[in-house]
Amino acid sequence: MQESADDAFATTSTGSVDDESVATRRDAGTTESSRASRGWWDRNADEYQSDHGAFLGDDRFVWGPEGLDEAEARLLGPPGALKGSAVLEIGAGAAQCARWLASQGAHPVALDLSHRQLQHALRLGAEGIGLVEADAGALPFADGSFDLACSAYGALPFVADPVLVLREVRRVLRPGGRFVFSVTHPIRWAFPDEPGPEGLSVSSSYFDRTPYVEQDDTGRAVYVEHHRTVGDRVREVAAAGLRLVDLVEPEWPSWNTQEWGGWSPLRGSLIPGTAIFVCERD
Repeated sequence: MQESADDAFATTSTGSVDDESVATRRDAGTTESSRASRGWWDRNADEYQSDHGAFLGDDRFVWGPEGLDEAEARLLGPPGALKGSAVLEIGAGAAQCARWLASQGAHPVALDLSHRQLQHALRLGAEGIGLVEADAGALPFADGSFDLACSAYGALPFVADPVLVLREVRRVLRPGGRFVFSVTHPIRWAFPDEPGPEGLSVSSSYFDRTPYVEQDDTGRAVYVEHHRTVGDRVREVAAAGLRLVDLVEPEWPSWNTQEWGGWSPLRGSLIPGTAIFVCERD
């Protein structure tokens, strides 16, 4: 689950700043955002997998820090529907989700922008999985190559032009294909990225779409995340020619006692942290 800040739900929404970078809010275009994401994940993949690998598992499909599992949610389809399906995972990180898909009889391809993340995928084992290093805005596949596509916190929060990515996904899906993706819930941007009580008061405008950027002392972006409102996300899906069939906002389960950056049981019991968009290609 990743691609840029691909993997997943790593530092999303004003996450941990690199030691020598400064956090700010400013514009960041497609090329700058992509370059920053590739570099950030190549540098931080080892730490990310070390810190969160136990939660993610080696072959588990988790949609977000709440711990919603595809084995229970079945957002990609009912039991048995995955068998024999060609599935593209965008922002796959170490391919944990793709590995679970393979265990269900699917034929997954795990795509990520970060070379280092894909090295972790090889470390965990890539039998039955295709690994591809590429940008989500230029998918290296023929039209209609896949039955399904998915992305758990991969690509969409970190690209300047999400419609470009969504159109690419639509292009490689076969008619009737489904694309399910999870992102930081847009409401989270109005609150500080803190797991405790200090993270429960609105501190900025929900409608401020200025990207969150971490930059080095030369002003070069080393991490970029883009904010969209719920309405923005819906319009992007429609603009790409996809049909939105569901919007899932996972509640925080009682069994999950861990904090993950700004996600926590306290905040999760009061406001949503993840939004999952279920889309189909007609």
